[in-house]
Amino acid sequence: MKYIGKTNEYFEVIDINSFNTDELNQTKEDVLSFLWLEEDDNHLTIDAKKQVLNKNQIVCFTAFHKVQFNKIRKAKYLKFNKPFYCILDHDSEVGCKGVLYFGAAKVPILSPSAEDIEILETVWKMLLIEMNSKDNLQLEMLQMMLKRILILSTRIYKSQENFNKIESTQVDIVRDFNFLVEQHFKEKHSVAEYAALLNKSPKTLSNLFGKISDKSPLQMIQSRIMVEVRRLLKYTDKPISEVGYEVGFQDIQSFSRFFKKNEGVSPSEFRLS
Repeated sequence: MKYIGKTNEYFEVIDINSFNTDELNQTKEDVLSFLWLEEDDNHLTIDAKKQVLNKNQIVCFTAFHKVQFNKIRKAKYLKFNKPFYCILDHDSEVGCKGVLYFGAAKVPILSPSAEDIEILETVWKMLLIEMNSKDNLQLEMLQMMLKRILILSTRIYKSQENFNKIESTQVDIVRDFNFLVEQHFKEKHSVAEYAALLNKSPKTLSNLFGKISDKSPLQMIQSRIMVEVRRLLKYTDKPISEVGYEVGFQDIQSFSRFFKKNEGVSPSEFRLS
């Protein structure tokens, strides 16, 4: 089911099964997606990393992710574009910037509880009802249903990622850090640079991430660089030196050392694997 508005608003809900998985590959620019798996044993390759996801796990993608849907048994799939609902402009409403979407290195994989699933299923049923409504309130109602799904999903992810261990103002710092890394990782490689943008000290960021993650801010930055490098090595024919230069390394030697330290193999070995 698809909604196309008068000013290019796009919103689509698809039931995926083994016969129509090609729908997952029909991506558009500036489209965000939400995949809710309904059976076990689903195989995806996300940014050159293999993943196996099971029933009721949820994963959120931006158009920048390189995803191969190797095997999807059954899933609910939702897509929307910026004119339909811009999560950046409406961050105060849903709070999913830097969490579900544009969250730097980590593709969010949600594992909702039985109670969470019951609530999501209720909202999804209401969403499907609104998809069949054709009155002048349809756009507003669909946006409302999407907001509820995004808010619920953000709460689930924050809970499983230990965000409840820090204050709400500190959560916003983490989200802003993640979003800034997503914007600037190619040219800014140090924690101090992001701390300056946030008007915080590097030590404040390190202490904050120490409460919720096993990764330091520096490791988060480096992880985001590695995501991009893996994409470029696997999905383009760019020379290795050009790949390194694109993510901020001035010479191939320093880039190769960085890559091997993080991946365990050289860039050329990774490209051939």
